[in-house]
Amino acid sequence: RARRSQLSGIVEKRSRLEVHLSQWEMKGNLVEEHIRKRYQIELRDFQKDYYTLKVAFRDALKRPRGGAQSGTETEPQPEVVAAEGAEDGGMQETDSSELDWARIDALVREIDQRLESMGPVNMEAIQEYEELEERHNFLQQQNADLLNSKAELLEVIAKINNTTRQLFSETFEKVRINFQEMFTELFGGGRANLVLTDESDPLESGIEIIAKPPGKQLQSITLLSGGEKTMTAVSLLFSIYMVKPSPFCVLDEMDAPLDESNINRFIKILDRFVGQSQFVVISHNKKTIARADALYGVTMEEHGVSRLVGVKFTRREESRQGADVIGEGNSQAVPSVAEAFGKSPRLHSEDIAAEKQA
Repeated sequence: RARRSQLSGIVEKRSRLEVHLSQWEMKGNLVEEHIRKRYQIELRDFQKDYYTLKVAFRDALKRPRGGAQSGTETEPQPEVVAAEGAEDGGMQETDSSELDWARIDALVREIDQRLESMGPVNMEAIQEYEELEERHNFLQQQNADLLNSKAELLEVIAKINNTTRQLFSETFEKVRINFQEMFTELFGGGRANLVLTDESDPLESGIEIIAKPPGKQLQSITLLSGGEKTMTAVSLLFSIYMVKPSPFCVLDEMDAPLDESNINRFIKILDRFVGQSQFVVISHNKKTIARADALYGVTMEEHGVSRLVGVKFTRREESRQGADVIGEGNSQAVPSVAEAFGKSPRLHSEDIAAEKQA
């Protein structure tokens, strides 16, 4: 009977233990499922590493309590330090009974709260990262291209500036020498010069004209009279023409402020450049008009009605030769200037071309 009663008690205890075991197995399965979903780890394949756990636990205990605000550090627990010192080189496996599982559970909960506070995981972060990385690489390439283009442009600009400085210096020196000679010839003496206001940067520098007509002190062009300014401008103009002639030149009443002697000098200088340039001169001076090869004017015979008059001047020798040729061909004589003014109501380009061809 004693054995039977003892056996029945053992069976009953075994039944209770089996119930508890099934409960713990259910809890273990739930924990495994939770860990699998939360951390993507198979708990059955997880290798226990108490040493790493102790190191992490020790580092957690060394952190200040209450976060960074308190600024105080906690001392590691004595049992943890003693257990660590007892290890052989820190690599032997430590008994799990030496760990404060309550403290570890608190630390795990704290870490869980911090993970939850970070918010849900963005499942499209990888795709967004790839797109941003591709955009970043593209912008880096564009930036490198821009920097290379900038360097090339700066190199080209520096090369152009050097070439321009050299050409400008050579041309400026030629014009300056021609201006000195031309000024002396037009004024019948005196001295003149061209000076850069900033010789260190000739491309951005201004040019000051210094003129000294005969009998006057060396002074700036702004202090000269109207006629002297005009003669100085003519000197500079033809100084540039001597370096690089232009096919056309328009002079608008340049001889208006000049006196008789200066008019003669102006016409004399003008004759030197007629062979290489064509001059269109607007003038009311008789001497200048008399020097022209062709004269075009506007007259108003009736009030409010204007008409264009054109006359081509020829020398006497050329007129006589032309008259002889026309006389031999039984043609009309060449009209005089007065007849041309009276018979030319307007300028015809065909007539001018025919006269030039003849």
